[in-house]
Amino acid sequence: MQFDANCRACPRLASFLDEVRARHPAYHARPVPAFGDAAPRLLIVGLAPGMHGANRSGRPFTGDHAGILLYATLHRFGYASAPESRGRDDGLRLIGCRITNAVKCLPPANKPEPGEIRACNGYLAAELAALPTDATILALGQIAHQSVLRAQGLRLKDYPFAHAGDHALPGGRRLVSSYHCSRYNTQTRRLTPEMFAAVFAQIQRKD
Repeated sequence: MQFDANCRACPRLASFLDEVRARHPAYHARPVPAFGDAAPRLLIVGLAPGMHGANRSGRPFTGDHAGILLYATLHRFGYASAPESRGRDDGLRLIGCRITNAVKCLPPANKPEPGEIRACNGYLAAELAALPTDATILALGQIAHQSVLRAQGLRLKDYPFAHAGDHALPGGRRLVSSYHCSRYNTQTRRLTPEMFAAVFAQIQRKD
């Protein structure tokens, strides 16, 4: 199930994007493709595009608050050529890293429904199948974590979500999880820059 920039499989999401496109004609307002290295050693899986972030720019975590910490941390650990992602034409490159989302379309109120998450899971499964066998997957948040497991046909109870959780998956890949770098989590300090950096240091200790 390869990425489809014109996918309308989820009626609620497709209708919502039609409304957003009418209000913001300059926005991407379509399914957002993955960004980065074609054969990464690290795949980062977020939840879904943000209204004024990826939904506007067409690049994951670009233009919203969550991207501030993510790209700064990627640059610090050698995965990005610059510490900020301003737009698709800014020249930023990811190095050995790729970023995608469990749900490719902007959901109302940033909350995809369970059926929408399942409908999009085939796209994630194809992305995971294309990874090198020794790649690490970093899931940002519980929904992304569970989406990775479903895409691999694995039982959720065998790989519980936890911040800094670290699981060896069948076939040689590794699943590391973190609280999502959302505005809510960073402003409430559920996730601090130091906590997020520690997850990347953990990844690189075995990368």
